[in-house]
Amino acid sequence: MDRPPRPRTAGVIDRALLIRAWAFLGSISAVLVMGGFFFTLWRAGWHPGDPTGGGTAHHHAYLQATTITFAGIVACQIGTAFAARTDHASLFTIGLRSNPRLPWGIAFEPVFTAAVVYTPPLQDIFGTASLGPSQLAVIAPFPFIVWGADGLLRWFRRRNAPGQRAGTP
Repeated sequence: MDRPPRPRTAGVIDRALLIRAWAFLGSISAVLVMGGFFFTLWRAGWHPGDPTGGGTAHHHAYLQATTITFAGIVACQIGTAFAARTDHASLFTIGLRSNPRLPWGIAFEPVFTAAVVYTPPLQDIFGTASLGPSQLAVIAPFPFIVWGADGLLRWFRRRNAPGQRAGTP
């Protein structure tokens, strides 16, 4: 409420939002998720060029790698959901519960993901494999990394905004 409303001609989705969502948050999420994918394969002894198809020694590791990719995307989206609550202010300023439906939506994501990852009929449908504790430990910080990186970006923008520089009232 401290800022004037955007012009009527301005869309909800603008260039700044797309850059933040795709280039910044999307890049961070992609690096994290690909790291989880390769962590899983390398931990199983895979080397680039090794076959991963059905019946090969690394097929189960490949299924786990694609599963950690799926779970990692979900984890990153949880961080993005918190980050998207505001584009300027700190999330702590507006509060975690300012949108009462958001926690319910976020609670649904890991429950649904767990069902897809650990329920045998859904594993067959989605081509997933159960993840072990070390793999879950890899993706557990993903939401905090995404949310934290966006928080740092917003902090940097607020700190360097015109009128906010040192010595400016």
